[in-house]
Amino acid sequence: MEYTDDPQVQTMIDNMPEKTGKSIEDWFKILKNAGLEKHGEMISLLKGEYSVSHGFANTIVLLFRQQQEGVTSDDDLVTAQYAKKPEMKALYDELIAAVSAFGKDVELAPKKAYVSLRRAKQFGILQPSTKSRMDIGVNLRGEEASGVLLEGDKWSGMCTHHIEVHTVDEITPEVVSWLRKAYENAG
Repeated sequence: MEYTDDPQVQTMIDNMPEKTGKSIEDWFKILKNAGLEKHGEMISLLKGEYSVSHGFANTIVLLFRQQQEGVTSDDDLVTAQYAKKPEMKALYDELIAAVSAFGKDVELAPKKAYVSLRRAKQFGILQPSTKSRMDIGVNLRGEEASGVLLEGDKWSGMCTHHIEVHTVDEITPEVVSWLRKAYENAG
């Protein structure tokens, strides 16, 4: 099955029968038969009734929901992110071009709501939060907020800071330099 090109997710899928007692396909059948709609309800079912660890339960539910929505590849995930926010796609394309120039080791890992930017580890995310705002999350531990760099972990603690941009013109050298610094710190 082709759920994602993310090697970490693929490793979890490969280890699932040994670690959880069932394959991803078996878990999908269980979730489908349960008829639950909310993410949290599905996780609670897997953790409570089947004693699945939180990490595996979350991965199973995310992949199940992607499958149910017909999202099976990275391209599908990015397309889905911008389907209702087409105004933000030009910003995404500009940011991807800038980040890709940092080095051949830049990895893009699309998720349902954002794209994770990685090197040896995650250094940032790009999230079209509204039809008029792109949020750029960056991992810059120990850095003080300054200029466009704002404090705060808008994404469950995954990023230490964020930058808000609304137009391509707001993707300034300062924005790119913060992304580059986060990239360099992730090496």
